[in-house]
Amino acid sequence: MLPFEIRDGVHLMFLQPNPEKPRGGVVVLDAWLIAEIHATLAAIAKEKPKGFVLASASTRVFVAGADLAEIDALDDAALHAYLNAGADAFAMIPLLGCPSAAAIHGAALGGGLEIAMHCDALIAALPAEGAKPWHIGLPEAGLCICPGWGGTQMLPARLLPTLAMERTATGTTWSCDVAPTCMFDAHAAAGSGAEGAISAAIAWVNAQDTSTPEARLAFASTHAPRRALAPRNAAAITPLCDALASTVGATKHGAACLDAVREGIAHGWNAAIECERNHLVKLRHTPEARAKLDAFLKR
Repeated sequence: MLPFEIRDGVHLMFLQPNPEKPRGGVVVLDAWLIAEIHATLAAIAKEKPKGFVLASASTRVFVAGADLAEIDALDDAALHAYLNAGADAFAMIPLLGCPSAAAIHGAALGGGLEIAMHCDALIAALPAEGAKPWHIGLPEAGLCICPGWGGTQMLPARLLPTLAMERTATGTTWSCDVAPTCMFDAHAAAGSGAEGAISAAIAWVNAQDTSTPEARLAFASTHAPRRALAPRNAAAITPLCDALASTVGATKHGAACLDAVREGIAHGWNAAIECERNHLVKLRHTPEARAKLDAFLKR
């Protein structure tokens, strides 16, 4: 299991680099880490936590994303299984039934941002003044593929939908110092790093009132919608998808991202992430994606 502890009454879990593939200390969502996340969250759930913080043990990033080399080596059935395993593991965070926050102190990209957005809040520790900023976003479309763990749903639920859908469909990320204001729910002191982000995340979790059934319901009604689009969003978001179809939706990967948004507002979360997975598995075989992935993997 991954290391976890209790600080100030809040359960804190640290994402770790794969010990068999240390990658210079960069956390990557490979099959090993996904299995460890699932096992650790199952153990934490048994302790009935009152609060949860997701953190990273890496000093270089929060999470760099999925393991593209591992993904590329899988056949279609195995890739579906890998994506399903990730979705099941990440879904255990909201199922803990307590306030949760991701403590982000470095790059949170692709699957790294997707697992973070399964938490109620994103708490950031920006770099010190003059230090190099890290990036946050969903870069998959830059490789002519699409997100596979709910990013097409959660980013428009958190940000201005048009902006979120444009960025997702093009794979354009943000430098953390110019990310949209509503990307983060709170900030630690600039330059405070992982420990600053963790302390601020614990403080945010402990500030949420879930002491009574009424308070828990109020908390859930505020935060749960930020993890998924819903049919009630259709009237507002469908016209935006239509407007984007001829621009960022003109590519295969852009159209796939918009299709997943439409699926989410029509049929809900499970249908949307199944749509994402189906598109991702197919897109990686297109000539455009093969050229991008091959170039990326040769770096």
